[in-house]
Amino acid sequence: MRKEEIIKVGISVGDLNGIGGEIILKTFEDNRILDFCTPIIYASIKTMAFLKKHFKSSINFNSIQTAGQALHGKVNVVNVWKENVNIEFGKEDMKIGEYAIQSLKAATKDLKSEKTDILLTAPINKHTIQSEIFNFPGHTDYLEKELEGNSLMFMVTETLKIGLLTDHVPVKDVSSQISKELIISKIETIHKTLVSDFGIRKPKIAVLGINPHTGDNGVIGEEDDSILKPTLNEIKNSGKLVFGPYSADSFFGSSNYKNFDAIVAAYHDQGLIPFKTLSFGQGVNFTAGLSRIRTSPDHGTAYEIAGQGVADSSSFNEALFTGIHIYRNRMAYKKFSANPLRKQTQKI
Repeated sequence: MRKEEIIKVGISVGDLNGIGGEIILKTFEDNRILDFCTPIIYASIKTMAFLKKHFKSSINFNSIQTAGQALHGKVNVVNVWKENVNIEFGKEDMKIGEYAIQSLKAATKDLKSEKTDILLTAPINKHTIQSEIFNFPGHTDYLEKELEGNSLMFMVTETLKIGLLTDHVPVKDVSSQISKELIISKIETIHKTLVSDFGIRKPKIAVLGINPHTGDNGVIGEEDDSILKPTLNEIKNSGKLVFGPYSADSFFGSSNYKNFDAIVAAYHDQGLIPFKTLSFGQGVNFTAGLSRIRTSPDHGTAYEIAGQGVADSSSFNEALFTGIHIYRNRMAYKKFSANPLRKQTQKI
């Protein structure tokens, strides 16, 4: 592999009292993965040594001070902090939340400055990360502030992709946040990412209704008739293959989702409940719409099994390879877009 083809993956450790450390170790114990990327973990060599001993891992870490010192073929650890960390698996701890943020900030800084190519985030606890200097609902909102673009929570597998109009919003506030501008913006982001990041030339996008039965002609809410339907008609007239709104209660059970490249859900649980039911353990949370690539597993800290050595690393592994796949697609798309002669003779 040529030097310019080596993909550097920055990894934030998330909540150290959860399963993040375990799934990171399990993923990189397979040395074959090092043929595809150079992992750079943002933590400390002391912390990773503790996790290695606890989980009886065979990984030999390469301790470095900056991402520029990372070696291909090694599992690299940037020393973000020097002190010992008191890890108590399964416990919610504000101090542990501070380390999660230190790791995320350091990894994001290097992603922004192109010292890494992809950011892979282990799960955080949304309560313990809160402080006077960090007041975001989660990764997505923080990364939207730090990176260029309009973020979109995009839950993906090879065969199922679900984007959200609203993400970490209380159900009582969902309808008030959905506007014509928001719908157009989110669908534009989904369309763009399907083309540039997933190589789908003419994507078909389905949109779920806001209310049960898409409002039943105003009987169960007016938002579908007054906002969603006219906006979708406008988007269709612009040439995009957008369909709906569909009643969410039967859309997945009827397997209608298989007819589309992506589905747009109005709110968090409307999209994530069917996604996790159909693909739990294989799903990936991809933050679409940003200038840089970030992926994560589709689960949380799993305190109830933390430290026991029984965590499943499948979703984290999928998040790693999805990030690599998106990076390669995005680079190929940029080269294609920059060469008008190739446009005339080649397909995406």
